[in-house]
Amino acid sequence: MALKVIGAGLGRTATFSMKFALEHLGLGPCYHMIEVFVGVRRNVPLWIDAVNGKPDWDTIFDGYQSTTDYPACTYWRELAAHYPAAKVVLTVRDADSWFESVSETIFSPQMQGTLVGSPLGTMMQGAVLGPFGDRIGDRGFMTDWFERRNQSVIDALPPERLLVYSPKQGWEPLCEFLGVPVPDSPFPRVNSRDELSHKSDEQGGIPPEPEVAEKFARDYIEELRAKAFAG
Repeated sequence: MALKVIGAGLGRTATFSMKFALEHLGLGPCYHMIEVFVGVRRNVPLWIDAVNGKPDWDTIFDGYQSTTDYPACTYWRELAAHYPAAKVVLTVRDADSWFESVSETIFSPQMQGTLVGSPLGTMMQGAVLGPFGDRIGDRGFMTDWFERRNQSVIDALPPERLLVYSPKQGWEPLCEFLGVPVPDSPFPRVNSRDELSHKSDEQGGIPPEPEVAEKFARDYIEELRAKAFAG
């Protein structure tokens, strides 16, 4: 199964809402970072291969029709070339609010600290954190990088293949771009910043044990899915 939609937007640009939206539109399953954890023992070695320049995209995304979030968004250029018929959606938000969100969640010392020295930590360093080095807490550097990176996506792709999109816009622009009917139901809304911070406090970060991480991920998806469509 070839990917039909590639999410180029960085983590913390409403990518969980996008996952549920694309699945609701019949373009799922959608591969989000949480899917890495659902099958962490299978998936992390595949992503480490990708980090080391030996990606097997068809195996990584076997059974999926779309992507959003890290780590796939890091490889948007490679995926756009590998799946030339796929459309690309760049989810965006204000750069300062993005920085504040990642700093409190996925880039926080607590979240990343539990992964140091593990295969997950190797994957995260190579597929997510690499561009930042020791400047991950530098607001000016990070917001400038965010804006330049998004502009590079816009500059690289033809307008007919790319949608620059905020999920706050709702179903209409997304459905028009993808050529699918607009659902009657409200667009899914996920406040995963609060949920993730709460889960991190409970767990002390992402559980390092593979079987615990997989259960954590499955439960987290269903918890957020229920809230996203609760209206």
